[in-house]
Amino acid sequence: MARTIKIIAFFVTCLLVAGCLVVFGINSRIRAAAVVKQETLDQSIPSVAVIRPKRGAMKDEIVLPGNIQAFVDAPIYARTSGYLKKWYTDIGTRVKAGELIAEIESPEVDQQLAQAKAELATANANMKLAELTMNRDQNLLKLEAIAKQDVDNAVGAYEADKAIVESQGANLKRLEQLVAFEKVTAPFDGVITARNTDIGALINAGNGGATQELFRMATTDKLRVFISVPQTHSRAAIPGVNAELTLTEFPGRHFTGKIARNAGSIDPSTRTLLTEVDIDNTNGALLPGAYAEVHLRLPDQTPALMLPVTALIFRAEGLRVALVRDGKADLVTVTLGRDFGTTVEVTSGITEHDQVIVSPPDSLSAGSPVRAESKPES
Repeated sequence: MARTIKIIAFFVTCLLVAGCLVVFGINSRIRAAAVVKQETLDQSIPSVAVIRPKRGAMKDEIVLPGNIQAFVDAPIYARTSGYLKKWYTDIGTRVKAGELIAEIESPEVDQQLAQAKAELATANANMKLAELTMNRDQNLLKLEAIAKQDVDNAVGAYEADKAIVESQGANLKRLEQLVAFEKVTAPFDGVITARNTDIGALINAGNGGATQELFRMATTDKLRVFISVPQTHSRAAIPGVNAELTLTEFPGRHFTGKIARNAGSIDPSTRTLLTEVDIDNTNGALLPGAYAEVHLRLPDQTPALMLPVTALIFRAEGLRVALVRDGKADLVTVTLGRDFGTTVEVTSGITEHDQVIVSPPDSLSAGSPVRAESKPES
């Protein structure tokens, strides 16, 4: 009996050992498979090089491209047709308001004026005769020597002749004005910037053909400079604030102007604020149409963060930068400042503590898992 119990115990022990070995083997395989799976997943996650943005110099101003324009710029057209008899001013000539700059010869208008004067004289003579007849008939009516119908006819004839005189007088004034338009004068003080006609040229005032610009005038004692201020710096575009201009043809020289006005609305297509800077130019140093750089002081000094240009992503949605957050890629919109070629200023969108992906792959999308590897400082 004891022998039987020992044999049974032996077999039970063997079974337990065999079961433990089977369980151990299965667990080992499961752990090995899990390790392989994790390694496969880890290898499938792309590794990306990341850097942290460097803090640039404190920005106390922004520099924007500007277009210099004349304060007043107007074309000069003829108000009467004919041939150019003479011009008195050429490009670069400074003129005063009302100064004669050209003469037009219009013989047809001159003849029409002479005819209108003769017709007015005839109408005046007819009116005077009608007035005498009316007065005489009214006196005869008092003596009952004439019918009242005849008096009414005389009064009507006088009123008709009087209306003809007024009509002829108005026509005469019109023709006199046309003759006066033969003398082309300057509408304001300024400088002639273009002359598009010459002696003997046919001048068309618009009756039957396209009008022709004879001259172009501009006032250059005061100039307008238009700039587009980025939305992030729109607080700097305050009317009355000083602005400085620099031009390549004046190295080391600064021209001071003032912000006169702004559009009061951000352009949705460019996210900029159209701003006008007025500048005094009594010395004539600046020329309309020139390019200038406008320096605007910022209300508060703004630190700029520096990134290499390889970190920028150009997508249809706009300019983006890829960050690593919680092991995943995050695409954020940024605003750029100055461009230094290999590096750019980023004025908004990121902080100096963010991990920025350098040279992100084109297939990178928001939410994709990534493995960050710090890029050594160059």
